Amino acid sequence: MDVEPEQQEPEQQEPEREQRTRPAAAEAGTRRRRLLQRTALTLALLFLLPLLTAEAALRVNYTGDPADGTYTRGKDALWLGHAWVDGRKDDRDVKALARRLRGTGIRDLYVHSGPLEHDGTLPPSDYPRAGWLIAAVHRELPGVRVQAWLGDVLASESPDGLRLERAATRAAVVRSTREILAAGFQGAHFDLEPLHSGNRDYLGLLDDLRRVTRERHALLSVAAHQIDPLPAFHSLWGTLTNHPKWWSQAYFGQVARRVDQIAVMSYDTMQPAQSLYGGYVAQQTSLALEVTPPTTDLLMGLPFYDETRFGHWGFAETVPAAVRGVRLGLSRTDADRARFGVALYVDFAATEDNWSAYRKGWVNG
Repeated sequence: MDVEPEQQEPEQQEPEREQRTRPAAAEAGTRRRRLLQRTALTLALLFLLPLLTAEAALRVNYTGDPADGTYTRGKDALWLGHAWVDGRKDDRDVKALARRLRGTGIRDLYVHSGPLEHDGTLPPSDYPRAGWLIAAVHRELPGVRVQAWLGDVLASESPDGLRLERAATRAAVVRSTREILAAGFQGAHFDLEPLHSGNRDYLGLLDDLRRVTRERHALLSVAAHQIDPLPAFHSLWGTLTNHPKWWSQAYFGQVARRVDQIAVMSYDTMQPAQSLYGGYVAQQTSLALEVTPPTTDLLMGLPFYDETRFGHWGFAETVPAAVRGVRLGLSRTDADRARFGVALYVDFAATEDNWSAYRKGWVNG
C-alpha cells in the first residue's frame, strides 16, 4: 500500500508535462502560420505592385488631348463573316453594306473564307459565292478591296490544330493562297492563333506567301497579337498560364516587315475600365508604330461587339475608348503617318452605337 503513491506518481505528473508541451507546440504553429502569411503577402506584393504600377501608367496614358488631324486616312478595314461567301447573303445585303460604308475610311474588307484545314488545305466549297461577292462589292463600292480572311487554330497549346513546323503544311497553305487569289480576291489576310512570339516557321511562311501575293499583285495582311505591355511579359504569362498571349515588340516588327498590312487585335485585353482600356490601346498603338515600317499599313483593331466574358469586359472595351486611345498613341508617336488606320471587328456583331462611335470619333472628327 505504501508504494502505491510512488507507482501512481508518473500518472499524476503526465498532465504537467502536457501543459508544458502544448503551449510550446501552439507557439511553434503560430510562428509557422505567421511565416506562411508573410511569405504569401510578400509574393502577392511582388506580383501586384508591378501590375498596379502598370495600371496606373495606363490611366495616365489616357490623359491629354489628341493632336489635330489624327483621324481616318482612308486606310481602315472591316472583318466580315462567312455568310458573305457561303450563299446566305444576296445583292440586297451588299447594297445595305455599301450604304453603311460610304463616307467612312474603310478601304479593305477581310471576308472569312476558311478556315483552313489542319493540313493547310482549303476546299473551294468553303467559298462558293466569292466571285459573286467580289463583283458586287466592286460594283457598289468602287475602290474597296476584298481580301480572303483565312485562319485556323494552331497546335501550339493543344495536340489538335495546324502545325506550322511541318514543311508540308506550310506548302499546302501557300497552295491554298494561290488558289483563293485565283478566285478573284485582291489579298489574303491570315489569322493564325495562338501564335507564340518568336515563331520562326511563321516568318518563313510569310516569306513564301509574300512571293505568291506579289506575283498576283495582291496584298498580304495579317491579324497580329498584342505587344508586351511590360518587357518580356509574354514569357512571364506563358510560364504562369501556358498561354503567352503577347508578342515581343521585336517579333512584331519582324512580322510587320514581311507584310503589306498588319492589324493589331487590340481587344480582349482584360482591362476593367474604359480609361485603362483606352490607355492600353494608346500604349499598343505607340509600340506598334515604333517598329512598323512606313511601307506597311498599320491598323489598330476596334471592338465592334458588346459582350462580357473572361478577358473582355464589354463596359470597358468600348469603341469610344479605343478610338481615343488610338488617336492619343498616334499623336504621341507619329501623328503624320499616312499608312495607318483602324480595323473593325466584326460586322455580324456590330451595333448601331459601335458604328456611330466610329464615325463620330474617327471619321468625322
